[in-house]
Amino acid sequence: MTDTTAETTGAATGGVRTLLRLEGLVLFVGMTVLYYKWEGSWLIYVLLFLVPDLSFAAYLISPRAGAIAYNAAHTYMAPVALMTLGFAGEGPLVLSIAMIWLAHIGIDRALGYGLKYSRGFGFTHLGRIGRAQEPA
Repeated sequence: MTDTTAETTGAATGGVRTLLRLEGLVLFVGMTVLYYKWEGSWLIYVLLFLVPDLSFAAYLISPRAGAIAYNAAHTYMAPVALMTLGFAGEGPLVLSIAMIWLAHIGIDRALGYGLKYSRGFGFTHLGRIGRAQEPA
């Protein structure tokens, strides 16, 4: 028997979904502990933690624009590149921003906020979110 839910919705299900959410939790905790050990400013942490969510504003343009902006701000590519540049150039602020950004992505994934599909904000790679969680 196969699980066709993932095939029709484009979302992870079952154990894979659980692993992806746990992975997000580990990322959040790991980056927050690393930031603590780094002795970063907690004021900066608090001020920057929700900055990636400014990408929501693109949903005012269209669901497609919103998904593109949200996904750009919620993938690992840019913060990992920043972290690499921070280590290579010994840039403490760059490293701090990268850790905070990755912690944000981690907690979002742990809470079930996955990467978005252009159908709308509630359609994610981790399943539906919001009021109507049944597939449309």
